[in-house]
Amino acid sequence: MDLLRGWALIIMIEVHIFNAFLNPALKESGWFLILNFINGLVAPAFLFVSGFAFVISSERRIDDLRKFGKYFWNKLSRIGLIFLAGYSLHLPFFSFSKIINQSSHSHLTTWFNVDILQCIAAGLLLLLILRILIKKEIVFYVVLLFLAIFISLISPVFWKINFGNILPLFFANYLTPKQGSYFPLFPWLFYLLAGAVYSKFFINSRSDNREVVFIKKLALYSIIPVILGHLFLSGLFNSPLFTIRPNTLFIYQRLGYVLLLASLFWYFADKRQTKKSFVLDISRESLLIYWLHLEIIYSKVWNGKSLEEFIGQGLTVIECLGATFLLIVLMIIVAKLWGLFKLKHPVYASTITSAVIILTVIIFVIR
Repeated sequence: MDLLRGWALIIMIEVHIFNAFLNPALKESGWFLILNFINGLVAPAFLFVSGFAFVISSERRIDDLRKFGKYFWNKLSRIGLIFLAGYSLHLPFFSFSKIINQSSHSHLTTWFNVDILQCIAAGLLLLLILRILIKKEIVFYVVLLFLAIFISLISPVFWKINFGNILPLFFANYLTPKQGSYFPLFPWLFYLLAGAVYSKFFINSRSDNREVVFIKKLALYSIIPVILGHLFLSGLFNSPLFTIRPNTLFIYQRLGYVLLLASLFWYFADKRQTKKSFVLDISRESLLIYWLHLEIIYSKVWNGKSLEEFIGQGLTVIECLGATFLLIVLMIIVAKLWGLFKLKHPVYASTITSAVIILTVIIFVIR
């Protein structure tokens, strides 16, 4: 799963580079439609791995969570950091007073938009709460499965409702994309919950020493929703069931691709030595790499303009590939150096992280 998360992050860098800088005329080409479909698998995979990783990491520490000790607060602070990183990427001004006094409705709408980090954080917070409240393990996974199925079925209905007329903007953005959110909980939370449910089957197969059989069956079964999705969503069947958004079959088709990728990456990791792979370096520092590469592209540091605004959408495919390569290399270097520093000096790394966050918040508040 670490390999899948690492590669998802690498492809995500390509997604943001091409979205920010590629000449719009080139996006009308047939090849871009294929690339866009592949890129569309990144977010489901990233969410899936997040749900999986949470359950795996807390598998043997359920009692520690329920005692509200150090482990609980570490989990909660990590979730809070993900929330903070998500909202920091959309700040209209790096000043609390300016946000209070100068923000327009459009500024607040953009700031409150739910991106993938907020979606992950909200999903992990839900998992944390359910893991603490539900004592029986089987009930926990049944609830997760029910919630996942419910989200996949109710999302098309939710997308038709403007929750901005019912709820405060902050909360409305978590439910549908009506206010501009890219990753509202409906349907994206489905993939995080699916990853959590998948972890149960994976844990059972590992304890029974039948991982290989499980992975092979998973790869085979995952092809079914992939084929059905392409068949019924191809346009051959003229039915409103296949044109509504978000389409339930489309949601499960993406899940099929994610399960297939998870199987392939497990097989690759099992057959090859991957412990020193640069992909794992990126995966281990996923939050830092995700936040940093977006800051490089979209932060307004070029005379009040972001790199996206400064360069503009006029690059060719070759230029975008070059920019993608350079940014990926930079992120690999950052991930490897920071990972080594944390390994050799864990106390210093933790202190530096806390100091940077606290200092940034203080500057934001007093500016």
